[in-house]
Amino acid sequence: MIPGVAITPPFFEVGPKTYAYGEAIVELARCADALSEAHGVQVILTPQYVDIPAVAAVVRHVLVFAQHMDPLHPGRGIGAVLPEALKAAGARGVLLNHVERRLPREELERTVRRADEVGLATMVCADDATEAVAIAALRPNVIIVEAPERIGASSADDAGRATIPETDAAIWQVDRRIRVVHAAGISTARDVYDVIAAGAQGTGSTSAIFTASDPQAMLASMITAVRDAWDGTHGNRAPTADDGRS
Repeated sequence: MIPGVAITPPFFEVGPKTYAYGEAIVELARCADALSEAHGVQVILTPQYVDIPAVAAVVRHVLVFAQHMDPLHPGRGIGAVLPEALKAAGARGVLLNHVERRLPREELERTVRRADEVGLATMVCADDATEAVAIAALRPNVIIVEAPERIGASSADDAGRATIPETDAAIWQVDRRIRVVHAAGISTARDVYDVIAAGAQGTGSTSAIFTASDPQAMLASMITAVRDAWDGTHGNRAPTADDGRS
């Protein structure tokens, strides 16, 4: 965990995967930046590696994270993703251990350490509460809890929402500084609202945004829902470092 990247609830993660690139993701980044400022919702965006410099150049509020990195040092390693190169390109952090890019435990530990060394925040995915608690021992900045079978689903997990407070409490018993995202199956603004209202500090979406007829409008509706749900749960006030923690 690095202290230099402030991630303050409520927040929203936008994961383009390979849905958007080039000018399309730059334009979405501009939109996300304006929405972040207007609604007071922190946005984390994970563009393609080659788009990181262009995206970082047009945002002031959005945190740009890479989709992956390798735990190597400058030198040999053709085709690998060098941590120092990501930092130099404008990335503020890195997403790790997504279900589509799993890392063995030992490699995940090395990768989190390398990110800490170069000053990149870490956002690590976990399948469930048990894995999330184990990952919390690595002290990432953010843990994303999302059941793999729910990723890309057309609706959110009602049963999963009920476990949000318990999951968060278990993670915070390990380290109270860790931010927690609850995602997977977030397809509508209503899904976003319900997850935040259930106690989540943050959530996120991919396919619902990038397959929408108007991705920017979908993003706007989701970020608005984050703000509305947060205010409804916490009151209309500025967030603090301990928001969402018991």
